[in-house]
Order: sequence, then C-alpha cells, then structure tokens
Amino acid sequence: QVQLVESGGGLVQAGGSLRLSCAASGRTSSKYAMGWFRQAPGKEREFVATISTTGGTKYYADSVKGRFTISRDNAKNTVYLQMNSLKPEDTAVYYCAAALLLLSRSGDAYDYWGQGTQVTVSS
Repeated sequence: QVQLVESGGGLVQAGGSLRLSCAASGRTSSKYAMGWFRQAPGKEREFVATISTTGGTKYYADSVKGRFTISRDNAKNTVYLQMNSLKPEDTAVYYCAAALLLLSRSGDAYDYWGQGTQVTVSS
C-alpha cells in the first residue's frame, strides 16, 4: 500500500512558476515509477510526466516539454514537478500516481493516486 499526498498548488500569473510535491508513504514507495497527471474542468484526465524508480528515465507530454521538469528524491520519498512558463491552459487539478510495474503514459497503469492539488494560472 502506498499513500500519496500532493502539495504546492496555487494561483499564479501566466509566465510564473510553481513546484508541486508528492510525498509518498509506504515501505516500498521507492520501487514505484511515479507520474503526474492533470484534469481540467470538463476535460478528461491527461498525462503530464513520469519518472522511473531511479530517476534515470523521464517522459513528458508534448504540451509541457521544455517547461516542466519531473524529479524524485527517494531518500525523502518525494516526487516533484517543477512548472515554469505557466500558461492559462495549464490550469487543472494535478494528481500524483504510483505504478509498480510500468513506466507509462497511461493512467490505467498506475496503482495508487493522490487526492490532487489545484493549479490555477491567470492570464
């Protein structure tokens, strides 16, 4: 069992930055690939970024590539999403997720989810 708690969301102007954190608890949390997803009002959940257990492999959605950076600190059981050059279309609830078996862009591959943190980007 892995519990995930996101933090760091908030209101920011376009062009600004935020760093999201996802604190994981559980004895084997470092053995999970971790991902960030987001869901805007009226839209389906979409993949944002994912990182392997060691942090050596990362994938990003095209819409955030070059602006967002995913990282992890296994000693702290925490995954981060640094978001720069934010745009109003980045407004969404951001979810952290953990996948035991796969490094995947599909939400179906993830076993555990956090409750989400709201990110609002004003124009």
